[in-house]
Amino acid sequence: QVQLVESGGGLVQAGGSLRLSCVASGLTFSSYAMGWFRQAPGQERELVGTIYRSGSTYYADSVKGRFTISRDNAKNTVYLQMNSLKLEDTAIYYCTARPQSAGWAYWGQGTQVTVSS
Repeated sequence: QVQLVESGGGLVQAGGSLRLSCVASGLTFSSYAMGWFRQAPGQERELVGTIYRSGSTYYADSVKGRFTISRDNAKNTVYLQMNSLKLEDTAIYYCTARPQSAGWAYWGQGTQVTVSS
């Protein structure tokens, strides 16, 4: 049974930083691309960024230069370092896993990030 468990969310002031973690179990972690999505109230879920098996990354324009995704295959963990947070970054953040040549197959339960002024 695949499980993705996020942690690290919370309340932070604008301009601050948070680091989210996602621990995966029940899958061969190194074989999966890992992603972070977010969903703000009343809005659709959007892709924040992806880290591929090779370690290369992709970021949405809205977070490029502020957010960094990394992975530790030995710990089955993917991270999302968020710096220079803005009010519009407030959302529930979800970790997700994608096997090769397939869609996002597994999702975590989400962790709330709230940025205050």
